[in-house]
Amino acid sequence: LGKSLNHYLFSSSVKLKCYKGGGEAELTVCEGAVRYWTECTRARKDGDYSIYIHTEAVQAALAHHKEQKMALPMPTKRRSTFVQSPADVCTPPDTSSASEDEGSLRRQAALSAALHQSLQNAESWINRSIQGSSTSSSASSTLSHGDGKGTSGSLADVFANSRIENFSIPPDVTATTSSSSSSARPATIDLPPSGIVKGMHKGSNRASLMDTADGVPVSSRVSTKIQQLLNTLKRPKRPPLKEFFVDDFEEIVEVPQPDPNQPKPEGRQMTPVKGEPLGVICNWPPALEAALQRWGTTQARCPCLTALDVTGKPVYTLTYGKLWSRSLKLAYTLLNKLGTKNEPVLKPGDRVALVYPNNDPVMFMVAFYGCLLAEVIPVPIEVPLTRKDAGGQQIGFLLGSCGITLALTTEVCLKGLPKTQNGEIVQFKGWPRLKWVVTDSKYLSKSPKDWQPSISTAGTEPAYIEYKTSKEGSVMGVTVSRIAMLAHCQALSQACSYSEGETIVNVLDFKKDAGLWHGMLTNVMNKMHTLSVPYSVMKTCPLSWVQRVHTHKARVALVKCRDLHWAMMAHRDQRDVSLSSLRMLIVTDGANPWSVSSCDAFLSLFQSHGLKPEAICPCATSPEAMTVAIRRPGVPGAPLPGRAVLSMNGLSYGVIRVNTEDKNSALTVQDVGHVMPGGMMCIVKPDGSPQLCKTDEIGEICVSSRTGGMMYYGLTGVTKNMFEVIPVNSAGSPVGDTPFVRSGLLGFVGPGSLVFVVGKMDGLLTVSGRRHNADDIVATGLAVESIKTVYRGRIAVFSVSVFYDERIVVVAEQRPDASEEDSFQWMSRVLQAIDSIHQVGVYCLALVPANTLPKTPLGGIHLSQTKQHFLEGFLHPCNILMCPHTCVTNLPKPRQKQPGVGPASVMVGNLVAGKRIAQAAGRDLGQIEENDLVRKHQFLTEVLQWRAQATPDHTLFLLLNAKGTTVCTATCLQLHKRAERIASALYDKGHLNAGDNVVLLYPPGIELIVAFYGCLYAGCIPVTVRPPHAQNLTATLPTVRMIVDVSKAACILTTQALLRLLKSREAATAVDVKTWPAIIDTGETFSVLDPTEIFKAVYSLPLCLLLQMSHSAVSALCRAIKLQCELYSSRQIAICLDPYCGLGFTLWCLCSVYSGHQSILIPPMELESNLFLWLSTVSQYKIRDTFCSYSVMELCTKGLGNQMEVLKARGINLSCVRTCVVVAEERPRISLTQSFSKLFKDIGLSSRAVSTTFGSRVNVAICLQGTSGPDPTTVYVDLKSLRHDRVRLVERGAPQSLLLSESGKILPGVKVIIVNPETKGPVGDSHLGEIWVNSPHTASGYYTIYDNESLQADHFNTRLSFGDAAQTFWARTGYLGFVRRTELTAASGDRHDALYVVGALDETLELRGLRYHPIDIETSVSRTHRSIAECAVFTWTNLLVVVVELCGCEQEALDLVPLVTNVVLEEHYLIVGVVVVVDPGVIPINSRGEKQRMHLRDSFLADQLDPIYVAYNM
Repeated sequence: LGKSLNHYLFSSSVKLKCYKGGGEAELTVCEGAVRYWTECTRARKDGDYSIYIHTEAVQAALAHHKEQKMALPMPTKRRSTFVQSPADVCTPPDTSSASEDEGSLRRQAALSAALHQSLQNAESWINRSIQGSSTSSSASSTLSHGDGKGTSGSLADVFANSRIENFSIPPDVTATTSSSSSSARPATIDLPPSGIVKGMHKGSNRASLMDTADGVPVSSRVSTKIQQLLNTLKRPKRPPLKEFFVDDFEEIVEVPQPDPNQPKPEGRQMTPVKGEPLGVICNWPPALEAALQRWGTTQARCPCLTALDVTGKPVYTLTYGKLWSRSLKLAYTLLNKLGTKNEPVLKPGDRVALVYPNNDPVMFMVAFYGCLLAEVIPVPIEVPLTRKDAGGQQIGFLLGSCGITLALTTEVCLKGLPKTQNGEIVQFKGWPRLKWVVTDSKYLSKSPKDWQPSISTAGTEPAYIEYKTSKEGSVMGVTVSRIAMLAHCQALSQACSYSEGETIVNVLDFKKDAGLWHGMLTNVMNKMHTLSVPYSVMKTCPLSWVQRVHTHKARVALVKCRDLHWAMMAHRDQRDVSLSSLRMLIVTDGANPWSVSSCDAFLSLFQSHGLKPEAICPCATSPEAMTVAIRRPGVPGAPLPGRAVLSMNGLSYGVIRVNTEDKNSALTVQDVGHVMPGGMMCIVKPDGSPQLCKTDEIGEICVSSRTGGMMYYGLTGVTKNMFEVIPVNSAGSPVGDTPFVRSGLLGFVGPGSLVFVVGKMDGLLTVSGRRHNADDIVATGLAVESIKTVYRGRIAVFSVSVFYDERIVVVAEQRPDASEEDSFQWMSRVLQAIDSIHQVGVYCLALVPANTLPKTPLGGIHLSQTKQHFLEGFLHPCNILMCPHTCVTNLPKPRQKQPGVGPASVMVGNLVAGKRIAQAAGRDLGQIEENDLVRKHQFLTEVLQWRAQATPDHTLFLLLNAKGTTVCTATCLQLHKRAERIASALYDKGHLNAGDNVVLLYPPGIELIVAFYGCLYAGCIPVTVRPPHAQNLTATLPTVRMIVDVSKAACILTTQALLRLLKSREAATAVDVKTWPAIIDTGETFSVLDPTEIFKAVYSLPLCLLLQMSHSAVSALCRAIKLQCELYSSRQIAICLDPYCGLGFTLWCLCSVYSGHQSILIPPMELESNLFLWLSTVSQYKIRDTFCSYSVMELCTKGLGNQMEVLKARGINLSCVRTCVVVAEERPRISLTQSFSKLFKDIGLSSRAVSTTFGSRVNVAICLQGTSGPDPTTVYVDLKSLRHDRVRLVERGAPQSLLLSESGKILPGVKVIIVNPETKGPVGDSHLGEIWVNSPHTASGYYTIYDNESLQADHFNTRLSFGDAAQTFWARTGYLGFVRRTELTAASGDRHDALYVVGALDETLELRGLRYHPIDIETSVSRTHRSIAECAVFTWTNLLVVVVELCGCEQEALDLVPLVTNVVLEEHYLIVGVVVVVDPGVIPINSRGEKQRMHLRDSFLADQLDPIYVAYNM
């Protein structure tokens, strides 16, 4: 392992530090051969310090991708949305505390020439990548939206070098044109040789390149980008992991197969390593407080601590005498002056918070030792700056768990804390109520001469508590006993050879870790003099600590790598400094693998200033184990310790291998010295039981000594696992009985018992069984020309658990002046570099605006809070790139459908298994007696004429307006007479013949009903059409025109207002208004001809068109509904539905005439101006049966949910309602119906009232709950089984369960059977299949221009392929469902068979060989974020596209992309291809509230959605 420095060529993951303006950034140069600093120079603008580092690894990685010519679709973004304001406008300043930005600067240094040779500028790189492309001459970059010159890298190159197992079913890339296309059009896309559609000349027609699946040309950039995406996804995936899941319908079983070629440890089991014995020196004090007493009384004038002002000049020196006397005063005040004599506020053993700013070490030191003398336990914490500081709540948890009620602070600090309007200190979030005590001298009481603190010999009682933030963000208090504090000071004194009177320069935080141990505790033990350099000084004078060393001839300096870095940046300002006095330069983050380059670079620069090579002493520390190891100060001239050049691949498997392969994947680490005096060290496996590692294995370092922490205060469970570890051997038996403390550091013990650290447990990312270090990935990101894009080098890397594995997420702050193209290019290169160097895919890469990531008190990125914001959707990225196709290698195998299993085999199999064939039927119509009306008057026109004679004044219809007043009524006679007038008009004005088609264009109302019966009287066939929307003619009028043309209508009946609209100038822009057929305004007065002349109802013709229903079918339908709902002339029903088609049309126009009941008509559009209308009508008229649509129910649920008191005040009572039926052609929306029932329970709605119907195009009413029979049943089914077309019932609350409700009772005369849609054979009741129906009211066919006989027969008159001796004719509903026999009793006395509708067959998504229902994916997506208003999914060339409507601010748009991708992957095992974020109302919804997913797909592909953001997942 050893190599001398002059031969050494280091290749490592190197983190350097640089500083800028407001704080510290951590700069990391990627693993790989960092040759050397070629130049250190000060940047010329913004005070940036920049280092030119030649980063070979990243250069090589990116050069490897240079040959690829694949381009990636750049996300589409609304230009208005994400314009970044300057950083100082959009966010609070970087830091406003004196504590300054500790972590943020650590990663900054410029690295501007890191990739200088291969990536000199973006354009040359891209131009090289596109050369040879046949389209390159005319190519507009796929990264820019217009025809502008492209300047961005091709991110698809990420996949160039990827090794991922092949899809069993690859994406269907070629099937983008219809197979039935004419011979003139090629069947596959003729792509240029580069494999990508880059763009075309402005004049060229892009449609020729891309057609939709239906053969419809699509002229849009969307299709081009999707094609690019597909081209990238055709590449082979990452590592050949065999981690498939067996997607059995019983359970998913994970079967991880380890890589047979992975390196395995081969050494022997390690033995614990001992440090040298702790020396016994006669004058060691019995306790640290005793040392303070000794120096304070005998050496009172000796300096103890010097504080610097913001310019770096000494401002105050605390002597040992002053420290002793002021600590004594504070101890006396704490114990005697805060309460009464009988009730003191504090007693020995209580915990006290120390809240001191980072620029006031003197006050802190007095407070700390004052607490020790008073025997109360100090808990140093950071100064809270705002009420909602990142991590503040967890600090509050620590204070609460420690039982802290008192906080010590300075007067200045107290004044600076945020206050309420009354001037009181605000209650910080999650904090207990605190009493604040100011410790400035003028407020302290002098102790009486006879009062002395009791200083006992140090024991195991707690001395102080140091806070520590875990990876998850929880804050725990590491309790340090008095004996451990003393022993640690002794061990440090021995290891560092401290002697009395030495000067030590401390640049670290003096409240915790090494800054506290060396600069506050060990210095008092040895009567040393500490110079404390605050971070605020580093802004103005980066060289201040070096100057202090020079001025005070300091012997020891305590620094981090970033301080070395700052000093190197500024060294030209002060050439005459000398570091010859330094015998120890303690680098406290020497445990980081990348510290080696900082140390070497600093030495090379300052060796000429007297710095001795042997003075550099890296050490490793952790809050729990305290100082783990430290390099002892060396002897001049002795050989320097060796370095380890390790294989990155070996490290990822936890094995030590000297790197012999590619130098780009090497990690060079320096040692951190030997075990502490008196200590013992072992390495245990990081996971599972603490088994000792082998000698060539990486594990967690554990230390056993008296010098570590003793417990996490108040957390006994976690304490045992961390502080009381007994290592075991491979057989599982304990090795000795000495308890060890886990350090949280990963490493190994090398030759000569030297300790090497390669990472931290908290930074460990375990992906697919391999370990990666978050810091190394940060390093790679920063090495990729980050200076243009990343703000101050602020990058966070963490992993999230998605779909049974950890996934890596990289989040960086984007510079305010970074362009879209620069950012996207940087992201693409980062993916390439990480992929090549670490052999791991990045799941998500996000850029957020500058200064918006949560910060730690010292200004670094608060990692756990960043992760929490990411998972909860509060990160608000301005750019995001998801790569699930690359990362997710453990999806279940796609399902292979078994060929050759015919319907007969299935049926026999079901019979053998004892499963009945899935079928059900309503009551038999023949057995139901009815009055003579039906026998006498078989057809509706006859029934109306009979009613006009028998009950002329009986009101059939009442039409209400928005105010709830009746605007129009129709009695039997009025309806008959008005219908006759219409028939006269058709005969007289329209000159129509029997059998002609007539379009009825009316708003919902009685005029529509009149016109309908007028057509029947005249023997014409009515076609009801929804009128066009006056405000949206361009979208709605062409539909009207199409129906008029398809139905070959002879004339149009309409109102005067609509007549004007049809012939208006606005209409002329949408359709040709000159070619309308004759338009008759039925509001005119017509002379009524002789009824015998006009009454020409032809019963052999269809009654209504487009979906043809005969007169007898309509009568059968009305009869079935009458029987099911018990409708008689004395009854009233309320209808709030659109009257143009399906069951809505039947209830609005037909049923009242047939059954004689009164219908109260409420046009749904009136609810928009009066939400109370429907419910107040039902209450006012005491309606027992009401019908509505889902959209009406949703409007009431959302709009009236919080107006219950208003409803009660208006006297609305729904206790009269017996049935509230939702008319639908879809799966029951059970969450909506349940919400509606629960919400209006308070105003009397029965929980049993709400039910749904089910109908389809072929049969408008198959199920309807009705008045008798059992209540609708619900079941929970397993979603995984449903995807396999199987039905498995599960318990409520089972994972992956779906709640389904029965769609009402099957109507009388209706039979249904469940059929396999492919084989057309019947299936058992444990299977999902298509619902086929047989009934007297089934429609007879579609009215089409083409008259496709085979289609008609297949849909309306088809037979089972097997097992039906009766050869029944069935109609196919096009819906999937299943039948279950329940325990309930039907009206016939038999057990009730329930029909459950699952979804439309033509909307199901066939992905990975499984059948998915869009609504299930949409439900999952809708609940992921509060800002998702609506969601719709569809597929395009085997890519799943998810469209979400954003109801929040546009900043949240990109938050939705990872949330949507995660939830679909977790719950449905699918990778989302494209996420489209749109405005509310973009997803088209029909009058019944059903999503029009195919319309949405066509709009998306035609680029008509105006999306806020389109993310193409890689």
